Order: sequence, then structure tokens, then C-alpha cells
Amino acid sequence: MNAIVSSSAVPAVSDVIDRLVGIEPGSHLDRIRAHREQARTHSQQSYLALFAPTPPVFGHFEVADRFAVAAFVAGLHGQAEVARFYADALVEKGARTGVADAIASETQRGAAQGPYGRYPAGPLSAEDAAGPSYAVSEAGHAVLGEKLSAALAHAHLLVFHPRDASAAALKSLLDAGWTSTEIVTLSQLVAFIAFQIRVVAGLRALAQRPVTAVD
Repeated sequence: MNAIVSSSAVPAVSDVIDRLVGIEPGSHLDRIRAHREQARTHSQQSYLALFAPTPPVFGHFEVADRFAVAAFVAGLHGQAEVARFYADALVEKGARTGVADAIASETQRGAAQGPYGRYPAGPLSAEDAAGPSYAVSEAGHAVLGEKLSAALAHAHLLVFHPRDASAAALKSLLDAGWTSTEIVTLSQLVAFIAFQIRVVAGLRALAQRPVTAVD
């Protein structure tokens, strides 16, 4: 994944993937990651650009809302520990009253298998699969508001219905108050969480391997 790197100085934040996996300095997983130091650095800088931007963002896709979307996406991927990390950060960032509970509830409502959707007519049409669509509940909408509710619906589309992404879906975000720049950041965030989850899952699998001289 290409790093989303801020042009400003990178804040000192411990490596998030190391934290999620439980990698200790000097461990065999630490050494494995050290073999791909550039990838390790870029993934951390991508996290910082999205969740600890410098300078901070105000009024444009607030950081608390970014953690809310991240917790929702991680939950949709069935990664409870990763979702908990972002949900805890959401609370620490001073989320509005009820937002964390609403995200947890909407994650349960949005649970599915996927991927669903239709390809353009052709050989890949054999893989077309119908699946449930998703919209935030009325109760959730009342807590989350129009803009964040639209973000969750779009994130659900990208996770479970990537084949159905369309201009109409983007227009729904614009109609809810999202700017073009914010939509790009939202899409990057959803993609980053999927990438991060794959890395975490792979490292956890490696953690189950016997330690060898190669490691």
C-alpha cells in the first residue's frame, strides 16, 4: 500500500501494528518486520497522516469521526481487537455522547459476509452475488448525524459491495456535506484499515510458527 505521508514532522507515536500484534522489541516478529523497514515506516506514517495529522484538522472530517469510521470498518471485517483499539481511541478523542455506542450497534447491524455486487456484463458476471444493502438506523442517524451516517454507509459499500461503487454513491456523500477532498481521505481510511488488518493477521499467523534461525 502506498504511504499517505504528511509533509509535516511525524509525531512520536508507537508503531500501531506492533501494538495490535503485541510485538516486543527484539522479538523474532520484531526482527521479521525489521527486514521490511521501509514498509513498516510507511504503514506507520500512513496511520499518523490519517489519525494524527499535522497540523490537526478542524471542521473537515474530524479526527474523532475518523476513529469512528475505523472502528466500524474493523468491526465489519470481523476483527474485534482492531475494532476495540479504534473504539477506545474514539472515546479518548472526546467523541460526542452516544457515538461509541452507536458505532458498536451499527457494526452489528451491518455485519455480512460478502463481497457482493455485480460486474459489468461479461465473463466475470458468473461471480455476481446479491447481498444486503445497508443504511444507518434512525436511532443511529439521530446520534451520528447526516455526515457520519453517510460515511458509514459508504464504508459498508466499499467493504461488502466494492463492485457496486458508483457515481451515485459518491453523490450521496456530496449531498451529505462531504467535500471531494474529504471523500478521498475517507476512501483512503477504509483501504488503510483493510491493509492494516491483513498485516496484523499475517503477523499473528507468523507468531504461531516455531522460531528458527532464519527468523
